[in-house]
Amino acid sequence: MALPYLFDFWALSHQVPPEGDWRSWVILGGRGAGKTRAGAEWVRSCVEGAKPLDAGQCRRVALVGETLDQVREVMIFGDSGILACSPPDRRPVWSATRKTLTWPNGAQAMAFSAHEPEALRGPQFDAAWVDELAKWKKGQATWDMLQFGLRLGDRPQVCVTTTPRNVAVLKALLDSPSTVVTHAATEANRANLAESFLEEVRARYDGTRLGRQELDGVLMDDVEGALWTRAGLEAVRSDRRDGFDRIVVAVDPPVTGRVGSDACGIVVVGARTRGAPQDWHAVVLEDATVQGVGPLGWAQAAVSAMERWGADRLVAEVNQGGDMVETVLHQIDPLLPVTKVRATRGKVARAEPVAALYEQGRVGHLAGLGALEDQLCKMSQLGYEGAGSPDRVDALVWALTDLLIAPAAKWRRPQVRVL
Repeated sequence: MALPYLFDFWALSHQVPPEGDWRSWVILGGRGAGKTRAGAEWVRSCVEGAKPLDAGQCRRVALVGETLDQVREVMIFGDSGILACSPPDRRPVWSATRKTLTWPNGAQAMAFSAHEPEALRGPQFDAAWVDELAKWKKGQATWDMLQFGLRLGDRPQVCVTTTPRNVAVLKALLDSPSTVVTHAATEANRANLAESFLEEVRARYDGTRLGRQELDGVLMDDVEGALWTRAGLEAVRSDRRDGFDRIVVAVDPPVTGRVGSDACGIVVVGARTRGAPQDWHAVVLEDATVQGVGPLGWAQAAVSAMERWGADRLVAEVNQGGDMVETVLHQIDPLLPVTKVRATRGKVARAEPVAALYEQGRVGHLAGLGALEDQLCKMSQLGYEGAGSPDRVDALVWALTDLLIAPAAKWRRPQVRVL
């Protein structure tokens, strides 16, 4: 009878509190990823002792949701709430008039609404569980009041369970050095979800901004001055997979070329180039980027992408590897048609003409390019503002330059007539 309540046995990796001296633990997850269960179990771990009447490490807990109804119906009485997770001999009692849960050992949890941040002025706590912080209309004010109340015990902590949204209070919390983060997509909790639900939501929302946020649990954060925006990429969705005049696979090899080095950007793009250049159009078909493989590994991945899409040519940047890049590719296929390109301008200067193609509505994206789109939205006029190298963006830029920009420049070049 005890096994169902031993969460350490059942917990998924993102539901386990990280080790270390942290102030806030943020669980970012898609819908149904098990965030509520993780928050409820964390509260249990804080207030329960070895035996039902033994004191735990915490005595006063704040439960904060968007509304009191949501605190009660989701965090306390919900299918994954505190009461459902608690064994009979440790189950707390809810007092509706006092809005308080009381455990057999005397520990208490008080319910608060984010609509009333001033209600947190006065009470004090040694722990708090905050649910769906990113959707609170008075998020910053409520969060600030809660911080002033977390002043009991040696190390007061807060667990935040939320689907990510691009709001200031969440972004500031994630940037804090005292914050730790775990993350999971909806599929991480597949065993507890209806298969028909997963099939339906993926079919409808996969590859969209809403799907990335609500299913993958990814914070959709546009940087200031970005060359690409989430809204702009959302507007270029395409379902065209054939009928192209040319298809190329572009490769941005890692600097070191060793196993464990940076990712190797590999992007497949198809284009229709009939008529005048202003009528040309391209579709990004696949992001086949690989990481943690040696030169033969990324070369094989690039050749496999060509075979999948029937590509005409492979475009490879050779700034870092020189002739070695072409040599490695020809080890996989000696007859592989390769175009070598060298970067003579900075990344932003090369990316701006490609971003202009998007603004003109001349580039489309198939679904499933989330990682590439994340990098695109971190390319600003001041440079790349993400972590590491924009390897996927570099490969995309080379592909579209080869398909649309370079041929258009030749097409417009005036022809000299010899008399």
